[in-house]
Amino acid sequence: MSRINDVGGMSGFPPIAEEPDEPPFHADWEAHVLALNGALIRRGVYNLDEFRDAIERMPPEEYLAASYYERWFTAITALLVAKGVATADELDSPHG
Repeated sequence: MSRINDVGGMSGFPPIAEEPDEPPFHADWEAHVLALNGALIRRGVYNLDEFRDAIERMPPEEYLAASYYERWFTAITALLVAKGVATADELDSPHG
């Protein structure tokens, strides 16, 4: 069964628009998400396969509405809860 992230060859999706000289990050928080993911993988909290699966398990409407790094952040938070590192309440709180 295909998941929403596997849209290769599907009709109805526009071509990917490439930005000339696109910066690696559009906002500082995106760089933080990249660094956080790398640190959590290096620490063994989860592995790359688990991370990719967490992105792919996003509900289709959320996946399509999210930016690239929003998908990463969603996967990271889901894995932190699933692994017992943090609770959903702790992650929702501005003070942790």
